[in-house]
Amino acid sequence: MIVLASKSASRQTMLRDAGIAFEARPADLDERAIEASLEGAAPGDIALALAEAKSLAVDEPLVPVLGSDSLVVVDGKRFDKPTDKDNAAEHLRFFSGKVMELHSAAALARGGEVVWNHAALARLHVRELSEGFIESYLEREWPEVGYCVGVFRIEALGVQLFERIEGDNFTVLGMPLLPVLGALRDMDELPK
Repeated sequence: MIVLASKSASRQTMLRDAGIAFEARPADLDERAIEASLEGAAPGDIALALAEAKSLAVDEPLVPVLGSDSLVVVDGKRFDKPTDKDNAAEHLRFFSGKVMELHSAAALARGGEVVWNHAALARLHVRELSEGFIESYLEREWPEVGYCVGVFRIEALGVQLFERIEGDNFTVLGMPLLPVLGALRDMDELPK
């Protein structure tokens, strides 16, 4: 049994599908303040710091707490979740024809101390997106993609944004699951 310090449906589905017993207890912290304190840091380091902060934000002395975070960088510019449907369309126009770098990180804390962390990178090659596609895509996918950094759910219509993906599928879904499972085995939380 672990605690997942997230309300992310994607992360919960990954753990559930992998047979991991967990309780979801979203971390209550100011992510923007943490990001601001890390101004100038590499995107992977920011994702890792946020994952660690989330794992430490949930007070649980008995079982590991898993924190995870993802962020997107395109042409050196960092993107957060869109604020509304119009902002989502702006993001998609900017992403069109470019490479999206998706940084996903995870951290495990036990007894108030981070005992493991890992960051991963996926490179998603966005195809040229027409205005018509962007409009119809958001018509079908909004508001669900409003909760997703990168404005997509790869397991849904979002797969149509890309012409090629380099990286682990779980990283694209928002958490480097295979390293997490390995760490849980090393911690004797899963059978070896």
